[in-house]
Amino acid sequence: MYLEKKLSQEIMLGNQENLDKSYDVQIQSIKHKCIHQLFEEEVLRNPNLVAVRFGKQFLTYAELNRRANQLARYLQKLGIDNDLLVGISLERSLEMIVALLAVLKAGAAYLPLDPNYPQERLFSILEDAQPTVLLTQQTQLKNLRGYSTHIICVDTDRRKIAENSDKNLDIFVTPENLAYVIYTSGSTGKPKGVLIPHSALVNHSYTIAKIYNLQVSDNVLQFASVNFDVAAEEIYPTLLSGATIILRPHAVVPTITEFHELINQEQLTVLNLPASYWHEWVSVLDDLQINVPDSVRLVIVGNEKVLPERLMTWQKITGKQVRWLNAYGLTETTITSTIYEPEIWTEKPDVNSVPVGIPINNTQIYILDENKQPVTKGMTGELYIGGIGLAKGYLNRPEITAARFISNPFSDDSNSLIYQTGDSARILPDGNIEVLGRVDSQVKIRGFRIQPEEIEAALNQHDCVAEIIVLADEENPGQKRLVAYVILQQQKSVTARELSNFLKINYRLI
Repeated sequence: MYLEKKLSQEIMLGNQENLDKSYDVQIQSIKHKCIHQLFEEEVLRNPNLVAVRFGKQFLTYAELNRRANQLARYLQKLGIDNDLLVGISLERSLEMIVALLAVLKAGAAYLPLDPNYPQERLFSILEDAQPTVLLTQQTQLKNLRGYSTHIICVDTDRRKIAENSDKNLDIFVTPENLAYVIYTSGSTGKPKGVLIPHSALVNHSYTIAKIYNLQVSDNVLQFASVNFDVAAEEIYPTLLSGATIILRPHAVVPTITEFHELINQEQLTVLNLPASYWHEWVSVLDDLQINVPDSVRLVIVGNEKVLPERLMTWQKITGKQVRWLNAYGLTETTITSTIYEPEIWTEKPDVNSVPVGIPINNTQIYILDENKQPVTKGMTGELYIGGIGLAKGYLNRPEITAARFISNPFSDDSNSLIYQTGDSARILPDGNIEVLGRVDSQVKIRGFRIQPEEIEAALNQHDCVAEIIVLADEENPGQKRLVAYVILQQQKSVTARELSNFLKINYRLI
């Protein structure tokens, strides 16, 4: 089955009805621009509105633009140019947003490196990507000992950066140039850097801003780690809409109590949450018989399967007070590829998870059998994605790029590609897509892609292990965890903690 949404062509099954009729004209007018240029246009429209807030600190659109321009010019003096990589390893702060925009304005692509991630994983990414420059803070230098690239501390070098002009830069960057490189979220195996161009980010950000109906009055929570591409969905559509980014203050995931305090304190209106966290939130709301804070108008859920029973509970609690969307996509297809907006959910005996909806604009969905032929409606096949949102492949991984980004057999354009997701799916009678699981053994836990067989292979190297199997266990609905069942060698003994440390130390598995 094949689903498509183009500018001038109706989708075969379903429509994004919440996009106004002027969308086609508007997207045509910006498709030749880059994401930072669209931000600069928003600065002209709303210079004095608050662009980003972190606790009591904030920057207006004009202030954010000026500081990003100064850092961009500083980077250019260091030889930063188109498609070069600049690492960003900054704590959640105003400086983090400044740095993202500065790298784009300098014509480069940014490589996000959350300093709260395990040091071994960050170093493996740095070793693979080899960024030309690394932006960080003085407090992070101790974690970067031994790394030889050019390091800029945005706090201690602030005076040098501020000496540069704060005017917009006039540089040649095309939509085909890279905007960012994000490494896949898998905790096992060698991470892969995904190459996202401006064209993909612009199409995604503009479309999402329209679907979410972002307004200057919105306070949008920036919840995700910058290492996850969902952070880009929280940041750029907001900055194209004159709305305000609210940076989550906690280094770790907040408790539900802290979460409610933050919503009320910041009067948050838009929340983009991992399904696992949303599941927990719904359970607490139901158990304590409390309501969603009045300021919230939109909640987007994604990353993992959404349980139908939780959606029913959510709708019982919120009614029509809060708009709710289920989003599906991958890093390789620029964050969100499909969106589902349900009516009142009722039990469906043949549906095990909430559908992921229909494609966003300029995105094609194909559900194919093992011979790459379309399956009929209702039948299970593998999900493939095409369109503007496709990445340019994997950094330094041409063989894997060729295997996963394949020629589109349904296009007359010889350059057209589709991405093989590895997800099994089907088209429901109402035209929405249901993702059923994986065609391989990969599992997704708290947004991380994990290959159990890689953990098995690593643990098999331990002297005490005779046999092992690793499975995803779901003791409580919506809360997956990995469980390893181990048979030890005769007369050998080892603890679970020792095996866990063995993985961390020897195989960079977390």
